[in-house]
Amino acid sequence: TLASRGNLANAYQAAGRAQDAIAILEPLVDDLERILGVEHTNTLNTRNGLAAAYQDAGRPQDAIAIFEPLVDDLERVLGAEHPNTLGSRNNLASAYQDAGRSADAIAIYEPLVDDLERVLGAENPDTVGSRNNLANAYEAAGRTADADRVRQDQS
Repeated sequence: TLASRGNLANAYQAAGRAQDAIAILEPLVDDLERILGVEHTNTLNTRNGLAAAYQDAGRPQDAIAIFEPLVDDLERVLGAEHPNTLGSRNNLASAYQDAGRSADAIAIYEPLVDDLERVLGAENPDTVGSRNNLANAYEAAGRTADADRVRQDQS
């Protein structure tokens, strides 16, 4: 039942129905924490999904409130180089960017891009995406030369 509820939330999210996904994910996270525990991978993944739904719904502060402790939990449970951890670091930086906190986003993106290049390779789609996100954050922060440098390095 919990997995089916999660799948429905994922379908809502993919269909652009973030509010419907949130309505499922909020109680689902509570249920998973109670039944499986706060460090179970299903619980961690569902927390990530809820934060992403908040961000898609235009609620970056709510997303940040989940992503910040989630990144710490993922690093502790799965390790700093696990793909889920790296992905959640990118998601946190993106939420910071959406909240107008470019400096905070850049502080995450810079080491994240280095980590992704080392772990996944420079041509990996996740690496390329995070590098592009870094360039966009630089641009938003008025650091055009840095944005141009990152974009040239990507070419």
